[in-house]
Amino acid sequence: MALGAYALAPDSPVQPASAASTAAPQALDATATHTAPAGVPRDLTLKQMGGYGAIKLRGQDPNGTLNVAVRNDEVVTGAKLHLVYTYSPSLIYSLSHLKVFLNGEVVATLPMDKETAGQTVTRDVDLDPRLFTDFNRIGVQMIAHYTLDHCEDPYHSSLWTDISPDTSLTLTTSQISLPNSLALLPAPFFDRRDNRTLVVPFVLPAHADVQTLRAAGVVSSWFGALAGWRGARFPVAQTPPADAHAIAFALPKAMPEGVKLDEIKGPTVIVMANPASPPESGRKLLVLAGRDTKELQEAANALVLGQVGMSGDQAIVKSVDLGPERRPYDAPNWAPVDRQVTFKELVTDPSQLEATGFNPPPIRVDMRLPPDLFAWARHSVPLNVRYRYTAPSSYNDSVLNIGVNDQLLRSVRLRPADPSGVERQFNVPLLSGSEARGSEEIRVPSLRIGASNQFQFQFHMDSQKTGLCVSAATDSARAAVDPDSSVDFSQFVHYTAMPNLTFFATSGFPFTRMADLADTAIVIPDTPDAREVETMLAMLGQMGRWSGLPALRVSLVPASAVDSMRNRDLLVIGTGTAGELMAKWGKGLPMLIERSENDLALREPSDRGQVSGAVGRAAMSVNGPTAAFVAFQSPYTKGKSVVALAANSSDRLGDLLDVLGDDAKVGEVRGDLTVVRQKIVVGLTVGDTYYVGHLPWYAWLWVHISRYPALMALAGILAGLFVALTVFWALSRLAAHRLER
Repeated sequence: MALGAYALAPDSPVQPASAASTAAPQALDATATHTAPAGVPRDLTLKQMGGYGAIKLRGQDPNGTLNVAVRNDEVVTGAKLHLVYTYSPSLIYSLSHLKVFLNGEVVATLPMDKETAGQTVTRDVDLDPRLFTDFNRIGVQMIAHYTLDHCEDPYHSSLWTDISPDTSLTLTTSQISLPNSLALLPAPFFDRRDNRTLVVPFVLPAHADVQTLRAAGVVSSWFGALAGWRGARFPVAQTPPADAHAIAFALPKAMPEGVKLDEIKGPTVIVMANPASPPESGRKLLVLAGRDTKELQEAANALVLGQVGMSGDQAIVKSVDLGPERRPYDAPNWAPVDRQVTFKELVTDPSQLEATGFNPPPIRVDMRLPPDLFAWARHSVPLNVRYRYTAPSSYNDSVLNIGVNDQLLRSVRLRPADPSGVERQFNVPLLSGSEARGSEEIRVPSLRIGASNQFQFQFHMDSQKTGLCVSAATDSARAAVDPDSSVDFSQFVHYTAMPNLTFFATSGFPFTRMADLADTAIVIPDTPDAREVETMLAMLGQMGRWSGLPALRVSLVPASAVDSMRNRDLLVIGTGTAGELMAKWGKGLPMLIERSENDLALREPSDRGQVSGAVGRAAMSVNGPTAAFVAFQSPYTKGKSVVALAANSSDRLGDLLDVLGDDAKVGEVRGDLTVVRQKIVVGLTVGDTYYVGHLPWYAWLWVHISRYPALMALAGILAGLFVALTVFWALSRLAAHRLER
């Protein structure tokens, strides 16, 4: 479904005043780029190259692969692979070695010496930079033998090499100057080849008003959606930085320092050379301009909705249509829960559902769901798995292990091929050799399903070799999960207890319930500083990451105007006047943080992590840093939520952003209060509970009665009496009817 429509004029008379930015757009070819003389080295770890732990090379699976991507505005000038590995001490070393490939080309052969067998070996391999493209694959293949016998067993336990997680790649790159072309967007500000955290400075006028900040927030949410799992941060400055690509927002009477434009003739998007950087650096500045804040917002909307239609170095936007209002729970990053969902909807390429080899890595299918699903009618989720595989000639230990979120659901033995050969007929020539099919319907316990899920399908093809010299291993094992496999959440309803910071930290709920944040208002201090603005931009970037959509309909208000947003969920940047607002809402909140005093709701201590609720309060003066996530029901509207990022100084707001960006710490955010003190994250539940969503009346009655065992017993007795009396009445009528005859 289209997000909206816009019209623009790519050939505008508006020109940047800077001479460095007035060059005509050029085609992206060798003649249009200029290479910076100095290279910039960076180290990529094994994990950053797609390795999960050590890479284990075995006789039957002797290949390992690392993935390396190069940005569009970089060229590789040098590369060195720092390979750390250990190999078997039981080999014939004159016949054993490691081959290193780069994009299919052999670049090195590393001998296996007897002197270092069984020890950790470190080798540096220089890689030819001319072999690098945008996406690159570095392969390591083990060629190993343990005997001269022609009946050598490729499954022998002595055939092994482990590539250590300490392996790294030092990549030296130089910047190249891309043309000033909007057709390249979102590059160079975001490049999907770059797997690092996205950091894009935002250049804003001093004392930017709320409307300008909202336009910046829409753009940051777009970049957050593009960055996805990488995460995104948006430092705020008043002048363009000299060492980075940046985005600037300009009005005739509120122009950022260092940015000079001629007359602005409407909502305008311009890409120009960064005036703070040397011309040879290739640094760019993306400028959004307008004659007033309304036009500035139109420029931001046109950028996030229709950048694919832009060309040249500038565009004047004629009109923008945001499209129809979105429906709840339709975020692009969330799987539909109102119908059956097939696996082909959950992957970007069908090849992700295929596996090769005797013991291949698991096939992984990720699925994000609204976190407020409630299984009142059923306690499991139907998962229908269809799969194909290269069938063994007889029953052996070939299995398929099916799991969810690293928990085993079922282990299925893979049966041999049907002797009749009927199953060798298939429509898509995906598998070679003897092929078999299977289907399993699994009931996944709903308690194992969360907001972020991953189904794992681990095939293990057992060797068909029954003795020495009986048969030789071949690389013919193939397996695949059928794209028409499905999972169905349509029997679930949206209903959950709140507040719940786990929902917020992992999916942005309840704000992302509307993917464009139409029901959300972000509350900032009346005069926010750079740290508070950066926090607002980073949170909108997180919302875009969680939903996959820009925050086109979000509201941004200063703390003094929060009363105008009574019917919305509120995300509060709780410092300055916004912190005073929380103090105004009352002492019943889980925690109040002021510059030198913290007011905290106390709880009963528990070793089991279960909290019965607040039992008192304590106020204390502190002279150290404090920051916290605080969640509670809106004081304005029942069922609406407030989440506050509170700190005793704006400098500590970065601690909260760091937690949200750290996969190891984000799981500690829970309850209605999570306190962050440097590296310590503590989640508590101290406030009152409320419910959001909708249940049918009979389900609501059952759910609420189930909380009280005595009422459940009484309801059971009454239900039994009702059934007994009904049966007694029916039998009495039947007996009377017979007597009348």
